[in-house]
Amino acid sequence: METRAFQRIYTKIEEITKATCTVRASGVGYEELAMVAGREAQVVKIMGDQVTLQVFAGTEGIPTNAEVVFMGKAPTLKVGDALAGRFFNAYGQPIDDGPAVEGEEREIGGPSVNPVRRKQPSELITTGIAGIDLNNTLVTGQKIPFFADPDQPFNQVMAMVALRARADKIILGGIGLTNDDYLFFRNVFENAGALHRIVSFVNTTEDPPVERLLVPDMALTAAEYFAVEKNEKVLALLTDMTLYADALSIVSNRMDQIPSKDSMPGSLYSDLAKLYEKAVQFEAGGSITIIAVTTLSGGDITHAIPDNTGYITEGQLFLRRDTEVGKVIVDPFRSLSRLKQLVIGKKTRADHPQVMNAAVRLYADAANARTKLENGFDLTDYDERALEFAREYSRQLLAIDVNIDTEKMLETAWELFARYFSQAEVGIKQEFMDKYWIKVDGGR
Repeated sequence: METRAFQRIYTKIEEITKATCTVRASGVGYEELAMVAGREAQVVKIMGDQVTLQVFAGTEGIPTNAEVVFMGKAPTLKVGDALAGRFFNAYGQPIDDGPAVEGEEREIGGPSVNPVRRKQPSELITTGIAGIDLNNTLVTGQKIPFFADPDQPFNQVMAMVALRARADKIILGGIGLTNDDYLFFRNVFENAGALHRIVSFVNTTEDPPVERLLVPDMALTAAEYFAVEKNEKVLALLTDMTLYADALSIVSNRMDQIPSKDSMPGSLYSDLAKLYEKAVQFEAGGSITIIAVTTLSGGDITHAIPDNTGYITEGQLFLRRDTEVGKVIVDPFRSLSRLKQLVIGKKTRADHPQVMNAAVRLYADAANARTKLENGFDLTDYDERALEFAREYSRQLLAIDVNIDTEKMLETAWELFARYFSQAEVGIKQEFMDKYWIKVDGGR
């Protein structure tokens, strides 16, 4: 061992696997960064004086006498207002040809907020997407995933949410994005003139997969700066958390740890929870809301990744293609925001809960009518009207390309009620019927 400019340098590697190497060293901390033969690495295991390092780019070509240089610190991010409008890689280095950000250096991956400092979420966060704002309203400080098949346009939905959401700052954590997706996000944000409120951390498919483990922590460290220091309403968008979990699995397998369900590491729950639990509403007004994407393998909701995610988060949003109208919708049956009751009818119009419930009930009646039709049974007049309603409800309210405010969503729902049903069939309290029922031609 030698010491050079306060750095500890070792040149005797005892063991090398596909992604890790082991040296004997002292005074080294867990998660500390290092350079192995000029490649970024991180301490992932310490047993006495045996230190195992994860080499992000892999160990191919590294000799046993390569230099191992310990940096003396875990990964950090320099935080400040200059983060806004910028794109960074997994190490917090600019990838947009802009200058390095100067600011206070913060260690990433710290603990979540002390419960004593948390306030019960009570502020509405709107996205402009009716399938969310009308049926599954989000609350500041909430954590919720999109569950989607890999072929669905979930990154386009995330970009829409970023542009439409009423938040002070949007933090994008792009995990394993294709270059096309990365350029899509950049172009959309730049063309919309929204860069001033968006900070992006991106790992692409061309980067080492293990670097993906740094992206969510980088994004959430930036989110904490704006929420705590600036008292801002921050929305963190993480896509795709399945690729994050796959990177966890790669590290676990290469360290010869015994895998748990679906080849995932036994620590999957706690690894996901330490990220999602960063969602918080502060007393002072700042907040971090987390919307993530979890892609499903073959639509399997029981896979370890969505299964564990469901236990941690406060609901889920399901995307599916509605073949009747040819659009991707937020599925009203499988989606759920467990905190919506904290704001609907309180921060939104008083009729919101009743309209939401009535619309979903009538949509369910249409699903029953469709089942009857598929099984060869005759449809009643009510069934026919329910099916027509469901098609228009999907087209005008559930489709992800619908961008209207909550007031307009409620008006649209009332208009559809009146077009296809009688007041008795809709079944909403009379006080709201008297106030909002819309007289339409052909209405009942």
